[in-house]
Amino acid sequence: MYRTRPKMGEWSSAISIARKAVAEAQAEREAQEEAEREARDRLGLHRIVPGDAFVLDVPTHVPALWGAGQEVLWAEGEALMVCGSPGVGKTTLIGQVVRALIGLGDGNVLGYPVQPAEGKVLYLAMDRPSQIRRSLHRQFTEDERKALEERLIFMPGPPPMDLAKHPDLLADLCEEVGASHVVLDSLKDAAIGLTEDETAAAYNRARQTALTRGVQVLESHHQTKHGTTGGKPDKLENVYGSTWLTAGVGSVALLVGEAGDPVVQFRHLKQPAETVGPFTVQHDHDTGRSWVEDQVDIPSLAAARGTGGLTALDLARVLHGRDPTAAERERARRKLDKLARDGVLSKRDGDTSAGRPDTYHRGVL
Repeated sequence: MYRTRPKMGEWSSAISIARKAVAEAQAEREAQEEAEREARDRLGLHRIVPGDAFVLDVPTHVPALWGAGQEVLWAEGEALMVCGSPGVGKTTLIGQVVRALIGLGDGNVLGYPVQPAEGKVLYLAMDRPSQIRRSLHRQFTEDERKALEERLIFMPGPPPMDLAKHPDLLADLCEEVGASHVVLDSLKDAAIGLTEDETAAAYNRARQTALTRGVQVLESHHQTKHGTTGGKPDKLENVYGSTWLTAGVGSVALLVGEAGDPVVQFRHLKQPAETVGPFTVQHDHDTGRSWVEDQVDIPSLAAARGTGGLTALDLARVLHGRDPTAAERERARRKLDKLARDGVLSKRDGDTSAGRPDTYHRGVL
């Protein structure tokens, strides 16, 4: 049977209808894929890791953002908290870490290397932003303007919403501005009521959400005015607020001193690997630089002890300047054992039954 050939207008109409149908089908598929992605994100399925990879594929050393070998102040994927009373140099110290993160200077802070940030650094200048600005102004120069413009971003004042009540906000902010690292200065302005366990746990959820999404977290925080027995607040339990604040970080560094002191004490209260310090830190308030003053030279100390050698108790007393606790003696022993394993010192085993401790010597026994 003879059929009439469609007219040009009819062809155009048919093609238009077909294209519309294809576009609608494509849009429907994309909407379905997006819905599936959102569902997987809500369940956290994108974070699922096979058991062998999670348990067995572990780095030999703790990956350090700030540190060397087993002496790690800031571990990758774990938050670092720098705490201390007002005016002891927390922002001064953090500013030097930020300098290294954005590729300025020699990359070392307090003698330990800082790994440059892959992305930008977001600095939440929440607590007295004008004072933070003056502190950081002393650390940077006009010649460094380009690096500051390209690598560092500030948000002065409190966040737009309480981070404990909106646990996705911190990670979302970092993602929006392309930040791989975030500084919170200070925690008391990030969430209200950090002495309450519920609030602190909720803030920790915000912290862990950011870490899980690949953001490295550095926090400034305060300590209580007095220790639990009325002495110096130099213990982990003296960090202000609920225990969940320190429970959720990998490392806690404490600066001990009075406001404006050019010399303060550095203590590593919580460690991802070996303990760093303790040592004395000298601040140059004019330039915003800090360095370790009179750091203990353990090999020389062992050599000075002669044939009697150096014991863990001896070293702990030198490091802490008082009757050391059992934990402090154990940390001193670990430092000595590491130097012995590295061949820097020689170890002579003691006899616990006879009350003779292990001794460590410079040179071959």
